[in-house]
Amino acid sequence: MARAILPLTISDVSVFAKALRSDLIKRGEIPGHAAFLTAISKAAGFENHQHLRAQAPGPIDPHLTKAKRAFDKNGIMHMWPKQTTIQGMCLWVFWTRIPARTDLTEKDINAVLIDGSSFGDHPLLRRSMIDHKLLTRTTDGRVYRRIEQTPSEAAKQLITELS
Repeated sequence: MARAILPLTISDVSVFAKALRSDLIKRGEIPGHAAFLTAISKAAGFENHQHLRAQAPGPIDPHLTKAKRAFDKNGIMHMWPKQTTIQGMCLWVFWTRIPARTDLTEKDINAVLIDGSSFGDHPLLRRSMIDHKLLTRTTDGRVYRRIEQTPSEAAKQLITELS
């Protein structure tokens, strides 16, 4: 199971470092994982680790973070992720660039995929879109069509952040 990402903003790193150092000196030894999380949380101004978790914004999907890494700052996919789940999330970005309810040729689909990627394997993207049921094609491969559906919340967030 993927671990939830917990963001921590520290307004004054110097005060944080002094508080954390003081706590570690009082303990006299390196604390275990849970105790160290509590020490960090207290140094950041929270009562304990649970208080920090309660104050955090909504959950951040770890898959979203990994999917964003596959794209550069211009929204161009520069690498193919290893995990199938992440691959599927990334393909939603291409899905939004394909016109809805329109018959397209392989050349049309390739143009969208080539424009949106830089790692040089648009056939992989095209096949993956079909495998992930985002795209359909006729048995002779002449006509492609986007499959209309609603993206997951994480995919919607990825699309928004990259557009």
